[in-house]
Amino acid sequence: MTAKNVDPEDNNQVQTWLAHIHALAEEIGPRGPTTEGERQGHQYCRDVFAKLDFEPHWETFRSARSIFTPHLLASLAMLVAYFIYPRAGRASAVVAAVIAVVALASELLELSFITNPLRWIVPKGESQNVYAVQEPAGEHNQDLILIGHVDSQRTPLIFKSPRWVKAYQNFTTLAFVAFMIMTVLYVLGAFTQWYWVWPVSALSALCAVLLAAICMQAEGTPFTHGANDNATAVGLLLTLAERLREDPLEHTRVWFLASGCEEVQHYGAIDFLDRHLGEFTNPHALVFEMLGCAGPAWLEREGIVIPFKASPEMLVMAEEVNKAHPELDGYPVRISGGNTEMADALRRGIPAITLFGMTRENIAPYWHQVGDTVDKIDPQALARNYEFTWHMIQALDETSK
Repeated sequence: MTAKNVDPEDNNQVQTWLAHIHALAEEIGPRGPTTEGERQGHQYCRDVFAKLDFEPHWETFRSARSIFTPHLLASLAMLVAYFIYPRAGRASAVVAAVIAVVALASELLELSFITNPLRWIVPKGESQNVYAVQEPAGEHNQDLILIGHVDSQRTPLIFKSPRWVKAYQNFTTLAFVAFMIMTVLYVLGAFTQWYWVWPVSALSALCAVLLAAICMQAEGTPFTHGANDNATAVGLLLTLAERLREDPLEHTRVWFLASGCEEVQHYGAIDFLDRHLGEFTNPHALVFEMLGCAGPAWLEREGIVIPFKASPEMLVMAEEVNKAHPELDGYPVRISGGNTEMADALRRGIPAITLFGMTRENIAPYWHQVGDTVDKIDPQALARNYEFTWHMIQALDETSK
């Protein structure tokens, strides 16, 4: 099946969407977590909601400034453990084992979006979420949370091309396994004093050096303009808000969340869901990611070491929408080495799925690259993604009757 050709010039929603993308990615530009650019992006969202006669809500929170700093600290901790281990017999082995255990456990918790010692010590700044709510036209039976993040990421070497991304994904898995082996060996060595433990752990130490170098290189790179990742998501959020303001769903209350600091392990979505979880009625979440160059596609699975799978209920819904609209030529995708805010909803028991504009080869166009600018946006992809999203929203509302 070949996706249908559309004329975006005749689609008012696509034109509105393009205008929002331009405002965020070009007029405002890079929107790094906790930066002034991110704050301006959220101010833009608040202004649009207000113009649409919504009551915009602005909520602040404290967030880490970088996703790379915790992993840099963990790798440095592993190196400290490596150098301490042989210095003073059992005593230094015990100290090295404790350091390795804390670092490994912190990494596991960080990848699971859970507070840990690394989060206690990383530099932080103030960020914000902006959201608005549309009540249903009829009886309120359920809630739908639409999520798109405002912030953009740095442009490290590891995202230079799909090959670099694949190499990085493979390396991070290797490094995590190496850290696990190192930790187990040091715990055993603290009791047994086996002489071979330290030289064998040299491979793990090398992985720590490489990971630290990757993180430091990343920290020195500029933030992307973030047209595809993720001005497209915010632009769709605002475009849907305009349409649903005029044509609300029958039984579904809709929350439009422009989240902050997604690029540093989702501090914004976590803060929003924790604050408002008790206010939701039969909630579902639909997350938007990178919808300007490919798709429509829905994410089946994601994760960095720790896997998260989309809600079976919403996977079925996506498949049914695709069958009902074959002209849109949708398809399922998976991602390793990354997460979306779908994971935050799933961890709180909220059925969730991400509409992710990846290619059929599971490549995310211009992901964390300098070239992620407005001129790369494909209006045809926007039109297809808009139609698929609208049908998903309508299908969800139908289930609440």
